[in-house]
Amino acid sequence: MKRIKQGDEVIVVAGKDKGRRGSVLRVFVDGRVLVENVNVAHKHQKPNPNAGVPGGIIEKEIPLNASNVMLYNPATEKGDRVGVRVLEDGRKVRYFKSNNEVLDS
Repeated sequence: MKRIKQGDEVIVVAGKDKGRRGSVLRVFVDGRVLVENVNVAHKHQKPNPNAGVPGGIIEKEIPLNASNVMLYNPATEKGDRVGVRVLEDGRKVRYFKSNNEVLDS
């Protein structure tokens, strides 16, 4: 079971955007995550009239390594480590290690 999933609220713990929060837009197979409004780069784009794409400088989110983000715990308002446990009914759920609060309902 993955510790970070699409739609999770994460906080960046390393790099130029350290301390910023955002929602995970996509999780890649190679261990990278795309976080909303984090790790933004400027891309110089040529116009393509056939596709209706205007030219200019666009801002684009670049994926960052999953080891540089932690799940945001709203109870402690900090980044938190995540563990996986099996419930009595056989379901696997993620939980915050600081306060044992179950993340998946």
